[in-house]
Amino acid sequence: MIKNVQVRMARAGLGWKNHELATAAQITGNTVSKFERGGGVHASTVEALQSALEAAGVQFIDDGERIGVTIKKPEQQ
Repeated sequence: MIKNVQVRMARAGLGWKNHELATAAQITGNTVSKFERGGGVHASTVEALQSALEAAGVQFIDDGERIGVTIKKPEQQ
């Protein structure tokens, strides 16, 4: 399961504001803030956040020693 710090990193890397992630994940901005601050949320909420960020090109890294994110470059049109 992704960590709150990874969501903050991903959102910063995408240049998304809180409400943009909330809209993409179909949750409230308060819920995004709560999770990013380390508050408890339902597993389905974390899954929605992860799905929304992955759809935007984020890949989550957690190899036991390091956690982080990478962001796939958008395809050139």
